Amino acid sequence: MKLVKKQSNLVLILLICFSGFLAVAIGAFGAHGLKKIISPELMVTFETGNRYHFYHTIVAILTFMIMLMAEMNEASTKSQKYFKISAWLFLAGIFVFSFSLYTLAITGIKILGAITPFGGVSFLLGWIFLSLGMYYFLVPKKY
Repeated sequence: MKLVKKQSNLVLILLICFSGFLAVAIGAFGAHGLKKIISPELMVTFETGNRYHFYHTIVAILTFMIMLMAEMNEASTKSQKYFKISAWLFLAGIFVFSFSLYTLAITGIKILGAITPFGGVSFLLGWIFLSLGMYYFLVPKKY
């Protein structure tokens, strides 16, 4: 069981780190490669996607670190579970929200904007699960 948990944690942290790498690489691409090619309006769309990409990558890594602290402190399994769900929801939100905005900005296909709110909902759920995890982590257990 511990091996599966460690492998699951490894996959999660590697994906979060890869998300951070992509946030920097995509941001640099936008700043240096797109500014002269796309309209200022679409550039704002691209930058919004990149900003949320960065924010939620940072929050996902912090959530992962809190999850590890909860595991080390043998906090409730509920809190650990909620932290993990939260980190995965942040990653899903990045994929759907940010990447739909990147694609919309580059292609100009407006219908892609219809996908973006699903990523926003994933971000919102991530924050809800993070708060639930913090609640069960910080509220003392009844003995």
